[in-house]
Formats: sequence, C-alpha cells, structure tokens
Amino acid sequence: MIQLLNIHHIAIICKDYERSKKFYTEVLGLEIVREVYRDYRKSYKLDLSLNSNYIIELFSFPSPPDRASRPEAAGLRHLAFAVKNLDECIQHLAVHDVTAEPIRMDEFTGKRFTFIADPDELPIEFYEV
Repeated sequence: MIQLLNIHHIAIICKDYERSKKFYTEVLGLEIVREVYRDYRKSYKLDLSLNSNYIIELFSFPSPPDRASRPEAAGLRHLAFAVKNLDECIQHLAVHDVTAEPIRMDEFTGKRFTFIADPDELPIEFYEV
C-alpha cells in the first residue's frame, strides 16, 4: 500500500501571467518562493507558498486551451482555502474587485463557504473553519 503523506502542490496554468501573478500574490496573499522563465517552453513557473507551505505552481504557456468549468466538467473541480472569518475574506476580495458568490452552508458540517473565480475562471472556494 502507498503511504501518502500530504498534498505536495497544485499546478495551475494561466493565460495572462502578470494578471494571475498579481491575483495570487496581492489579492490572495500567497508568497513567492521562486520565479523562473523557461525560454525553451516560452513559459513562466511561479512557485507559491501559504504560511511557508509550498502549495501552488503557477504556469504560463503560449495559447493554452480553455478549461471547461461550467457546467460542471469531469476532472479537478476547484481549489479550496480554509479561512477563519468568511465575512472578512469577502470584504478583502471586494476591495480588489473580486466578487464572491452568495454564502452557502455546508449541509453536513454546518460551515459557511463561498466561491470566486480566478482570472482564468478557475473556481476557488473559501471555507470558514
């Protein structure tokens, strides 16, 4: 049996690198670990951390195809972040012109959550813990 330890990272491909870099660092507050331009691929690779934990690889590639998201498509659904205060999170996002969906309640846990879209329409959830 394989012994999984944890999730190492999540890879995201963006269309507009500078816009997505700003969103993930300035709006969401992730920290840059390393930024590399790979000339042979015409691609940036930005490693991002949250609370000193490496979590996201943000890639740019020339002309990536659109990702099916809505209606729901098979495959990875969304990225979710735990937050202490959902109302403060939504207010912070609004300051950066990011609109959150109406708050929902998890019917099994009673916890509140909402979704936003990143610059490439990737759904991102904020789940109050």
